[in-house]
Amino acid sequence: MEINVLSNTPKQVDPKELEQAFSLFNEASAQLTGAYQELQQQVERLTGELAVANVELRRQLLEKEALSQRLSHLLAAMPAGVVVLDQQGGISEMNPAAQELLGENLAGRTWTEVAAHVLVQTVAPHEWDLVPTRGVVPRRVSISSSPLDAAGGQVLLIHDMTEAYALQRELQRHQRLSAMGEMAAGLAHQLRTPLATALLYTAHLNKPDLAEAERVRFADKVLARLRHLEHLIQDMLLFVKGEGGGQDAVPLPSLLVELQQVMEPQMAEHGLEFKVEDDSRGATVLGSRKALTGALLNLLENAMQACPRGGRVELRCEDGGNGQVVLSVTDSGKGIDAAIQDRLFEPFYTTRNDGTGLGLAIVRGVVEAHRGTVQVKSAPGCGSEFSLRLPKL
Repeated sequence: MEINVLSNTPKQVDPKELEQAFSLFNEASAQLTGAYQELQQQVERLTGELAVANVELRRQLLEKEALSQRLSHLLAAMPAGVVVLDQQGGISEMNPAAQELLGENLAGRTWTEVAAHVLVQTVAPHEWDLVPTRGVVPRRVSISSSPLDAAGGQVLLIHDMTEAYALQRELQRHQRLSAMGEMAAGLAHQLRTPLATALLYTAHLNKPDLAEAERVRFADKVLARLRHLEHLIQDMLLFVKGEGGGQDAVPLPSLLVELQQVMEPQMAEHGLEFKVEDDSRGATVLGSRKALTGALLNLLENAMQACPRGGRVELRCEDGGNGQVVLSVTDSGKGIDAAIQDRLFEPFYTTRNDGTGLGLAIVRGVVEAHRGTVQVKSAPGCGSEFSLRLPKL
């Protein structure tokens, strides 16, 4: 029987293999060291960049905080009311001016609900009257809206127009008083002439031997001069009062029908052809129906007096473009010389012996009170055309 005995003698390591292993280890260690150093440099660079970015972000944050504070102060100091609405139309924010106008802080309520309780629509676009609360004087406001973001929020800007309207009325009053002062001398002359004539005819009435026919003739002349004085004073008061602008919606078709009914019998009595054309397409203007009717009647009466029998007078209404409407009165009379057309609208300037010189001045005042313009086109022998250009409602 054979027994194999294992040898415990260790295997000899080849020095060349060991040297090669150490060389590979050193090379790998050097690569790791280089990679670590490069990584450390990148970390340092990124740390520096992050620090710079943090400083910039902190600066931007401080600037935004400062801007936010300035905007908050500005919003609080704005004289106009600002109301911020969310996507559902709820009030999310209000500035103090809006709270003062609307009476309280209405945050959390819907704007539709608030508007139904505190706003009364006027005929002027985008203007409302505020319902007075707790004894507050009624105020007129204008409201405009702008989109807040793409999600559907809105910002409402509320302007208090009360003082502006009051100042406008006061300015118009001062302008009328100023014009009244300028025409005082002309008024004295206008009153003195018919008054002196009336006194002269009245003196003849005192003659005991005056025939009855002469007495009647002088009495008629006195009455005519007194009526002229009454007409002059009425026109003067109307001019000074400045009865013009209003806040009524005036449908032009019905206004033309009214003017036709008033003037048609008078035109027929004077032997004139009277035509009314309505191309307004149902337009409406904002103002005073009474004042506009009076101004157009004035122009129609002037046209009637300027035409001989068999002549023609036309009242026309048409769209003037750019949100305006044009009312024109045309006659086939003798026309007006170009030299005096610029003076036609001056107070107390008249080309008629029995005229007051205030009719066309009143027409101009009414048109300007309605934010419009008046023009005249005329030439001797070619008739005249007076056009009122007014903004449509």
